[in-house]
Parts: sequence; structure tokens; C-alpha cells
Amino acid sequence: MVPTSRYATCAGYEIHYMEWGAPDAPVVIAWHGLARTGRDMDELAAHLAPRYRVICPDTLGRGLSQWARDPAAEYQLAFYARIAAELFDRLGIERAHWVGTSMGGAIGTVCASGLFQPQLKERITSLVLNDNAPCLAEAALQRIRSYAGAPPAFDTVLELEAFFRQVYQPYGWLSDAQWRRLTETSTRRLPDGRVTPHYDPAMVQQFTMHANDYLIWDHYDALDIPVLCLRGEQSDLVLRETTAEMLTRGPGLRGLARVVEVPGCGHAPALNVPEHYALIDAALHGAQVRAGTIGG
Repeated sequence: MVPTSRYATCAGYEIHYMEWGAPDAPVVIAWHGLARTGRDMDELAAHLAPRYRVICPDTLGRGLSQWARDPAAEYQLAFYARIAAELFDRLGIERAHWVGTSMGGAIGTVCASGLFQPQLKERITSLVLNDNAPCLAEAALQRIRSYAGAPPAFDTVLELEAFFRQVYQPYGWLSDAQWRRLTETSTRRLPDGRVTPHYDPAMVQQFTMHANDYLIWDHYDALDIPVLCLRGEQSDLVLRETTAEMLTRGPGLRGLARVVEVPGCGHAPALNVPEHYALIDAALHGAQVRAGTIGG
């Protein structure tokens, strides 16, 4: 199935997104990770598109979306939630499932809690957190802070691809064609002609200006929807003690949370192979059964 590239104005910015599937199908929002783009969700979206309308945005400052005019104030979860709320309205989305990788999972959590955008609380019906949790390991956050604000530049696209293959090795298996597409959909040229990852380096201010932005237990505790956490087996960002705590509070306390460790991956599973699809299919199906939108 061929997707459509679209743009919407949200919170005063042009936000790019890819749209897959029929416009009247149940909606899945598939949101990418910190320094990535919505095109990371291509394989998952293609798998889901025969049954769902899948929306894959580029976050502010990433991919083809505009960059923030006030990075210190706008590169943070509260502003991303505002963008998401306006995207729901622009696209006429009444209800949606949410699949989020890393940062995309955190955005989904704060949207679904309703603490930032109360109008979204009843509109997100289930949440899949792909190697994301309400508390992230400090050592891994320090590593992210060290590189996110200074993306490397290379003379050639093939050199950038080699870099991506190294740093994103924890994603697990990708075909050569998938590595090439990952590279080409997240590359921009600098004024001197070199190539670099396609994001605004100022987005690192989320960490320097909002040091505890990813400490979101209050949002998690407010959730009363099904939550599936996919933890990369070798993840250094989401610790096992954190996922254990997720099962004892918030939706976990209400019997709505589940944690699955994904073998052969660290941070974060690429969501591009049948084993990953099966986990997400089951989560979406279970949420629809619980909501009464389909039979068991």
C-alpha cells in the first residue's frame, strides 16, 4: 500500500506526516523516537494499513516538519502534546491507538494522561510503549545528551549510512534496503555540502532546559487504558526494575499493563519483523475488544 505525504499546521508550525490506509478505518498514531523521523514507522504502517488508518508524524524539529522558533520553550513534552492535540483536531480523529518508540512513547503517555491536554484523555484508547517507560536510566540519558546536540557530518551518504548502522545496531535486524531507506529518509545537506542527520541540534535543549521532562510517573499513574511496554532485551534506557514498577502502579495496578521483552534488540526494537508485528497486532486487537468496537 502506497502512503500519502501530508502537512498540517499545528501550534503555529507546519508538521509533516505520512498517512497510510483507508480514511474511515480505526486510527493508529505511530510516533518516532528522539532523533528520528516518522519514516521509521514505514514497515509497521505498511503492515497495519490494510486494517487501520496509520498516521506517522515528524516531530517538531525533525524530518520535514518545521524547526522550533523558541527551542528552549518548545522542545519539550508539553509542547509536543499541544501539537498532537491539534493534529487530532486537524485530521478529525475522535479515537486512536498510539504506538510510540522512545520519545514517541513518552509523548503518547503525556497525551493519554490528559494532564497537559485534557481533551485527549478520552481519545487515546490504547498505548504501546516501544522501549519507553515513565522513568529512564540516567546513564543512558547522559549518553544521549552527549551526542544529540552535536550530530556528526560526513562527506557522503554512504558514510552516514555506516554511522547509522553502528549507532542503531541495537534496533535489531534490518535488511540492507531498510538501512538505505532509514538513511535517505533522515539525511539533510549542510551549507558546505556534507550530510548530517535530519533534525535540529537545538532539540537537545529538552534535556538541558527541562532536566526531568522524561520523569512522567504522574502521567503514567493517570492512565486507565491498556498499555503494552516492549522492552528491548539489551536496553540500557529502560531498566527491568522500572518495568516491574510499571506493573504495580497506574494501569498496572488496574490490570491494564503488560511488559514484553523483545529478544535481539536494545534501544529500540525497529518494529519491522513479524515477531514485532504480532505483539502490536495482539495489543491493538485486545484494546478493540475491550472497547467493544470488535468482537473477541
